[in-house]
Amino acid sequence: MSPLISTLKRVLKTRGVTYADLAERIALSEASVKRLFSQGTFTLERLEQICAALEIDVFELAKLSRGELARAGQLTVKQEQTLAKDRVLLGVFYLAYNGWQIDDIVATYDFTRPQVFTLLKKLDASGVLDLLPGDKLRMKVGRNLRLRRRGPIELAYGRAVVGEFLKPEFDLVGGMFRFEFRELSKSSFEVLKRKLERIADEVHELAELDSMLPSAERKTIGVAVGLRPWTVSMVSGLPLKKEV
Repeated sequence: MSPLISTLKRVLKTRGVTYADLAERIALSEASVKRLFSQGTFTLERLEQICAALEIDVFELAKLSRGELARAGQLTVKQEQTLAKDRVLLGVFYLAYNGWQIDDIVATYDFTRPQVFTLLKKLDASGVLDLLPGDKLRMKVGRNLRLRRRGPIELAYGRAVVGEFLKPEFDLVGGMFRFEFRELSKSSFEVLKRKLERIADEVHELAELDSMLPSAERKTIGVAVGLRPWTVSMVSGLPLKKEV
């Protein structure tokens, strides 16, 4: 299966669109749509039609298909140090990483255009993005970027950010929070671990798809994923039976 078709199937999955849904949108039978995907017999015209039905540009689909293999999946220690030393620079990096362009930043935040350019030039010099002609930005780091565990940025801001995230009551701000604990076998623990890793990956996949939307139509969503062996304090504080 070609990378383009695999990516197209992933777009369908992340947007919750079935073959039957797609067939209705492009006026084909479900069997014909299934045959298109199984045989890979897409004409350019048909591909454009499907992309239009999914509200995705063919160019963006190709970009997703290429993945981010040519881009770094992790910042260098020096790059993290540069960002960790300047909270404002780190903030602008975050916006650029999420697809914000210069006009978006100036329109939303209290920066002049020259101030934004100064910050972006620092990011360009650090090697995390390219400042292109026409005031366009191109990231040089992958959309699946992961910060270094106990690296400069996590050490500088990690605890504070997690504290800010957990502080409000989730349901009152339109979110959800559940904390479950039960006794599980080692194999069940590994199953849950793989599922949580997949959820974390899907956050980035959905963000990559949504990066094509205007910044005004997106908001930052925090997702905390954690799993570890743990004994609840009510149990660990119980007196143990003394050996006879």
